[in-house]
Amino acid sequence: MGPVAGVDEVGRGALAGPIMAAAVIFPACDGPPMRRLRAMLRGIRDSKQVHPLVRLRLAGRIWEVAEGVGLSAVPAWDIDVLGIAAANRMAMERAVLALPMPPASLLLDAFTIDVAVPQYGLIRGDRHSLSIAAASIVAKVTRDALMADLDVLDDRYAFAVHKGYGTPDHLAAVHRFGPGPFHRRSFRPLREMSGVSPGSGR
Repeated sequence: MGPVAGVDEVGRGALAGPIMAAAVIFPACDGPPMRRLRAMLRGIRDSKQVHPLVRLRLAGRIWEVAEGVGLSAVPAWDIDVLGIAAANRMAMERAVLALPMPPASLLLDAFTIDVAVPQYGLIRGDRHSLSIAAASIVAKVTRDALMADLDVLDDRYAFAVHKGYGTPDHLAAVHRFGPGPFHRRSFRPLREMSGVSPGSGR
């Protein structure tokens, strides 16, 4: 059958920073090895439902036991040019291509992507597939760390706190300073401030 990769992305609804996607391949096993693997990865589910400190611990375990992990980020300026849907698929496609071995098939959370690999877009896939949920956690932990780095580069918006999402404090900072270089200027409410014509961003 060959290796199966779970693929997911995070950051789709943020106002700043990249979309980050991950692809994760776990060892093919059954019986006692599968039970050991599931025990090590107990607690993995959709990253939005996991406490940040628990996500960090789980991400370490995923990196430890996975046969392959691929990561990809599409930055804000490319999102503005491509639109959110195309950028989202690009991130996932690049994450698959970044795997250290070619997968035989893909499991994705609702989407399918433009790669020549059999794939299945599962509704609420991060609830039904361990590898999709693991990809969600790895992508979230990696993106959160990247947003902390962006906060160091531009500390006006507190990216390390809200990770680029549209919290009241973030929006207040945008109104005070205007959109910065890491904002998605095609997204409301940034579009009118920056004068970017609306594309498929939101």
